[in-house]
Amino acid sequence: MPHEPSEPIARRYYVSGMVQGVGYRYFVQRAAGWLGVAGYVKNLRDGRVEVYSIGPAAALASLRAALERGPAGASVDGVSEEDAPIEPRFAHHFSIEFD
Repeated sequence: MPHEPSEPIARRYYVSGMVQGVGYRYFVQRAAGWLGVAGYVKNLRDGRVEVYSIGPAAALASLRAALERGPAGASVDGVSEEDAPIEPRFAHHFSIEFD
């Protein structure tokens, strides 16, 4: 069933490339704030960055475009995306998480 334009959905993105140690997580947190997207960003042990996001589909599409660009100093090789369940504890803010 298609989502209503403003109905929140959740997506998980995995960003590969030179995306750790270059301010990428802070860039994502700022972009999510501008777009009104909730969720989190964190570094993964394999060198990728995971971004879990909750928001309207259009906002998540804009966030994905920002993830593909990245901040100056980052080099994004790819962004994979998958549907995710909405996790209520992340639904009201966007944070930088640490393992």
